[in-house]
Amino acid sequence: MPVIASIKDTVLVVSLQTGLTAQGSPKISQRSLANVKSSAADQDVYDVVVALYGLQDYPLIGVRRDNRVDLTE
Repeated sequence: MPVIASIKDTVLVVSLQTGLTAQGSPKISQRSLANVKSSAADQDVYDVVVALYGLQDYPLIGVRRDNRVDLTE
């Protein structure tokens, strides 16, 4: 029987540089944004994250989109 994939939800994980360690390496912090519309275009999601996190003091390091899928038979 084939497996059926049903999109459950989308979560964004945003990485920010919040400072430096004692050794001088970047200190990275992650924030999660839940309840993202799974049909939203990647470019639109990225543009919103860049606009929102551009208002903060910490530089944006990266954006990851995690699409969660339920698998059933």
